[in-house]
Amino acid sequence: MEENVKNQLDQLGNIIDAKLEKAHGQAVDSATGKADVALKGEIANLTQKFTERMDAIEVSNKKRFEASKIEDKSFGGNLTKAIKEGALDSMRNGGTRSSAFEIKADMTVAADFTGDVIPPQRVPGYKFDPTTPQNLRQIIPVGSTNSDVIKYVKESGYSNGAAAAAEGATLAQSDFDMTAVDANVRKIGTYLRISDEMLADTPQITSYLSARVPAKLMEIEDDQILGGNGSAPNLDGFYNSSSDFDVSSNGKFYQSVESANEFDVLVAALNQLQISNYKADYIMLNPTDFHKILLLKDSTNNYLKDQVYQGLQPNFLGVPIAVNNEVNPGTFFVGNFGQSAQLWVRDNVSVEFFSEDGTNVRDGFITVRVKERVALATYLPNGIINGTFSTAKAALETP
Repeated sequence: MEENVKNQLDQLGNIIDAKLEKAHGQAVDSATGKADVALKGEIANLTQKFTERMDAIEVSNKKRFEASKIEDKSFGGNLTKAIKEGALDSMRNGGTRSSAFEIKADMTVAADFTGDVIPPQRVPGYKFDPTTPQNLRQIIPVGSTNSDVIKYVKESGYSNGAAAAAEGATLAQSDFDMTAVDANVRKIGTYLRISDEMLADTPQITSYLSARVPAKLMEIEDDQILGGNGSAPNLDGFYNSSSDFDVSSNGKFYQSVESANEFDVLVAALNQLQISNYKADYIMLNPTDFHKILLLKDSTNNYLKDQVYQGLQPNFLGVPIAVNNEVNPGTFFVGNFGQSAQLWVRDNVSVEFFSEDGTNVRDGFITVRVKERVALATYLPNGIINGTFSTAKAALETP
């Protein structure tokens, strides 16, 4: 309790005591034994004031207690309170050159820091999803050309008349046909328009464009190598230029596999290739089909992959697997790609920057062009087999 309040209450108590003593004296002296009415009124008023004063003190103490519970505990609030309570008075009065005081506050970054007080750590470069880890030009041979068309001659038929012959007998005749084939150079490309400010002010933007855009262009090259329809401006891709999976003739597993699955189909395709005297150097699959095959189990619930997957490089029966998103889901390629096809490059992938394009000079833009010119030659269609798993499984299944 504050000292001045205590003094006031003591004074009020003393007055009440004096009045009570006086009233007692009057009651003794009076014949009726009663105190003076006026004196009794004074005592009642003083008692009421004392009670009111005590109530006021109780309310004040309660408010101060509640305020202490919600006291500002921020750094700024406690600093202001300390200064108001005289923390800097000695320095203001010239008594000292410094002033120290304790501030008890719960400080947090969110409550007490504004802006980038803590400098962020900058990770260099740009983050983006990866592109195809293995493009098809890493599987088939690549050559260079200075022409806009690739011409080659391939055998289109052979009649083998070779046979054992008796002495003096006429040998049987053999015959073959040759066909000249053209593979035209086609252009694949794209462009971007970026502002002068973006090119000048964005760190490493040139390196990003030079790496990212060509990688995305290579995905389109893969799509053309596989699925180009041969009509300008498209390449003649493997779906058109290779051999279909044979599901009907010459004892090639036709209707001879119980509960045929995707792995059975690949074995049958390898057999078809071997019958034409080719040895497969790659099997190409869509990622979904590849992982579906890894989940196949035999009759005793053992994974087939344990029998056909060796080492870090995925392979079936020793033939490497190339997984590519541009292979249509549900389809496959089995082939000797190194012998059967070739990608010819007239102009390799290039990244060029032009300011003189359209309204670039007036608008302050730069045109970025990325392009290549290539041709695809499928020399030996019998050396690459394509097929659909669903059709092949139905053809292999025992009736």
